[in-house]
Amino acid sequence: ETLERAELSLDDTAVILYTSGTTGAPKGVVLTHKNLMSNVEMIYQTMEFYHDEPFYALLPFHHVFSKTISLLAPISIGGTIVLARSYKSNEIKEDCQKSKPIIFPVVPLVLEKFVVGIEKELKKLTGVKKTAFGLMKGLSSLFNFVKKGSGGKFYSSIREALGMENLRYLVSGGAALPNWVAKSLEKWGFPILQGYGLTETSPVISVCPPEDPRNKSVGLSLPGMEVRIIEPDVEGIGEITVRGSTVFKEFWNNPKATREVFDGEWFKTGDMGYMDDDSYLYITGRKKSVIVTKGGKNIYPEEIESYLSTSPLIEEIVVVQQTNPNTGLRELIAHIYPNYENIDHFGNVHNIEKPEPHKILTEEIKKFNKELTDYKRIRRVKLRDEEFPKTTTSKIKRYLFEEEGLEV
Repeated sequence: ETLERAELSLDDTAVILYTSGTTGAPKGVVLTHKNLMSNVEMIYQTMEFYHDEPFYALLPFHHVFSKTISLLAPISIGGTIVLARSYKSNEIKEDCQKSKPIIFPVVPLVLEKFVVGIEKELKKLTGVKKTAFGLMKGLSSLFNFVKKGSGGKFYSSIREALGMENLRYLVSGGAALPNWVAKSLEKWGFPILQGYGLTETSPVISVCPPEDPRNKSVGLSLPGMEVRIIEPDVEGIGEITVRGSTVFKEFWNNPKATREVFDGEWFKTGDMGYMDDDSYLYITGRKKSVIVTKGGKNIYPEEIESYLSTSPLIEEIVVVQQTNPNTGLRELIAHIYPNYENIDHFGNVHNIEKPEPHKILTEEIKKFNKELTDYKRIRRVKLRDEEFPKTTTSKIKRYLFEEEGLEV
């Protein structure tokens, strides 16, 4: 049977992907062939990879980050795609030991567990090995102080044990990477590459150059992408808008929602942020999540969450504003899923026979509050016994907690 070649244009629909729905109902994002391949071309100009090199695909291909980086990019240059068997750490380790990946795209949640796992193994070391790693830690810190990233050579045995000695890019995307995770990975010599993007932009908008990363920045816009900040406040923070060939066509069967996010050719991302004098982009949070105080101050809960997440006692956290039933006042509340293992360890270190998580975390939050301006301080703490409900792309469904009085 003879098959006819399909007649396609660059502007034809290639795929419809649904947004993660972290702040509301998911929407179908219509991406064209031009959108996707334009992003691949922009990535080529930013990252270094070649024919036959192995890309490790851990994330599902319905995640646009994985579809572009782990599928379309290697296919377009004749690369090798290594499909992960599961999210189990031992199988990921075996996969990497066999394939020696060059590119490993991943979401922050996986990297957090990755770092915690390595730290656990390091704590188990005894005798000569413990002494040797202590020495390497000191040398690594010294070298990193002289030149950022140069101390990683002292931890090559960790990377080799995981099959990641050839890794050129450990690409973090899909959500903000906590600073403590990034610092640990850099310390151990993992070539972490952070960026920023959305389903609606196919997805990558910006990447932090490995040779000149900026703390808390998501980097510089890709070649061909235009980024601007609209309606900035006195601190220069406004909504991030973008324009370029990677911006999506429309929301599927939702013309009203499509009109709401476009200002001419400019797509309004719904993310708030600012740019420094060198055009490095910084994200402060989602526009829908911004809390405005009675005094007109803007609070970006994701910013506070990132800061509080540096505590080893906190596994996951969502900060929202709710009404105190006793005073009637609006105040910031931290919903926390504790790291119960670290709380038990805290109890052992401080000789607490029966550590009370709520009491310990309330005191922990008080310490962090001292470094925050008054209107950004947490007034109440609520604990969870299980992880937060998440989207299919491992993002917390924060809108469930922003509704007044609702606890999930």
